[in-house]
Amino acid sequence: MEWWMSMPKVELHAHLNGSIRGSTLLELARALWDKGLIDFSQVEHVILKNDHMTVTRIANEVVEDFASEKVVYLELRTTPKKNDSQGMSKRSYVEAVLEGIRSVSSVDVALIPYTEDPRNLLESPATNDKCDGNSRKKIFVRLLLSADRRETTEATMETVKLALEMRHLGVVGIDLSGNPKVGKWYVNLSRTLA
Repeated sequence: MEWWMSMPKVELHAHLNGSIRGSTLLELARALWDKGLIDFSQVEHVILKNDHMTVTRIANEVVEDFASEKVVYLELRTTPKKNDSQGMSKRSYVEAVLEGIRSVSSVDVALIPYTEDPRNLLESPATNDKCDGNSRKKIFVRLLLSADRRETTEATMETVKLALEMRHLGVVGIDLSGNPKVGKWYVNLSRTLA
């Protein structure tokens, strides 16, 4: 199994809320529980809607964790969250995620915009040579915004517009998420894309 751990990997379908460190999840859940703000059946949804600093921290740790597992290319997806009590809009949520990705210090992060041709990545080394002779690992990251099938047409459209507006920052697409048997996602999507 050791040989597998040392091999470079590609992760094409990682969810931000499904990749939270166990220790972080427990720490944040305890803090919210102490304040009486959490129902454990919704723990990851409450935590990701908590505040901008928490979202930034989680995104940072998720990228660090994938990099430590030798992932060299990561496609990360998340549903933009809104929390009026914290001043969090869908846009500021995505900005907090992007800030977390950019602030990783344990490896070099290449946050790849929509306009970058993925074939160019093949020519880019998986390490960055520094002038002091040391090299650092590199991880290429792309972000997808998820539109939940339970959302309204307006909410879906807001997510699509946000993805288009932020594509130069590393947002590369839309992910359709949630239970496929719930909602009228096909109506929402066809209206959104019409």
